[in-house]
Amino acid sequence: MKKRPTRRSFDPTARGPLDGVRVVDLSRLVAGNILTLQLADFGAEVIKIEPPEGDTLRSWRVKGIETAWKVYARNKKSVALDLRTDAGRAIVKELAKSAAILVESFRPGVLEDMGLAPDELHKINPKLVIVRISGWGQDGRYRHKPGFGTLIEGYSGFASMNGFGDREPVLPPMYLADAMAALYGYGAVMVALREVEKNGGTGQVLDLPLFDPLFSVLGPQAANYKLTGEVKVRTGSRSTNAAPRNVYPTRDGHWVCLSASTQGMAERVLTKIGRPELVKDPRFATNIERVQHGEELDRIIGGFIVARDLADNLKFFDEAGVTIGPVYDIAQIVADDYVLEREALIEIPDADMGELPTHSVVPRLSGTPGVLRAAAPKVGQHNEALLKPLLGEAEYDRLKQSGVIR
Repeated sequence: MKKRPTRRSFDPTARGPLDGVRVVDLSRLVAGNILTLQLADFGAEVIKIEPPEGDTLRSWRVKGIETAWKVYARNKKSVALDLRTDAGRAIVKELAKSAAILVESFRPGVLEDMGLAPDELHKINPKLVIVRISGWGQDGRYRHKPGFGTLIEGYSGFASMNGFGDREPVLPPMYLADAMAALYGYGAVMVALREVEKNGGTGQVLDLPLFDPLFSVLGPQAANYKLTGEVKVRTGSRSTNAAPRNVYPTRDGHWVCLSASTQGMAERVLTKIGRPELVKDPRFATNIERVQHGEELDRIIGGFIVARDLADNLKFFDEAGVTIGPVYDIAQIVADDYVLEREALIEIPDADMGELPTHSVVPRLSGTPGVLRAAAPKVGQHNEALLKPLLGEAEYDRLKQSGVIR
């Protein structure tokens, strides 16, 4: 029986290092939700402002369960407001007065049309850090274009590099552009927050398009193109920087991934598979030559691997000190001893599923770790607790009755 994920990291009473930091989150879908998830996991009070029907992320359901929302909205509070009304927008301003961070992902110009432009928000809270997520940025000729991650994954050059040369470009099977923007944004938010809290600075605006972060992590593509005049071709899982590096099938229908990016590791691979003479072979003697003859090298290594089952390959190469690992699917990941003993996967209480398996807080801090304190909220779950003290009971009841508050 496999060890089940524990709930050691779930503690509704815990406080994190960002305790006392209020975040007003007006964003929709993925990028903003991942960004504010990081803040929430480390103790920030994230107030998710949703339309009365709920964040669009709630509509991404599996068997009727809003799994994406449950994973990315944990540790957050939900307030459901109709921002098409003056009263709804006035409530956002009231919440912003006590906030350290405000996150939005409307098209450029929409926040201004709502009377919530950064200049207006800074009049009521000069120290507010405002994160503006969009597809293409707050200026430039594409600022008003739709900016879903798919378009950025194509435009940035990622898709043209991804896949095999004799087939179509391949988009990522997950929210890559959104996730990269979220993690860049999270780091930038902490920089801006430090400027306010430690250096006595004022709030500022973070222009966070999905394009910039994804383009930045593609590395020296522009410099390489300038030097060679050549567009990088798709090579599947083979690297153009180091060899051997690829995925290889095993005899029992599984796959392994092998990387030997240093000279010593490459020589070890060739020696351990019983081909020590190839270490001096002009085709494989140096990294440059191995990359140039990658197909031949893969045939040799792949021939060794495909003659053995997955377990035998892993045992053989592990004992040989070669960097190899299995290519897992999610069924294998959730049952893997390493994943479970490290609690990379944990379970938290969930009203619909009983226990929701989800990733743990990332990264791990030794002194002030993040903690899972609450499951993802229902739409408007915290309306009364947050807004009644802010507005007063009579005004709260009036706005709720009028539909401004769900």
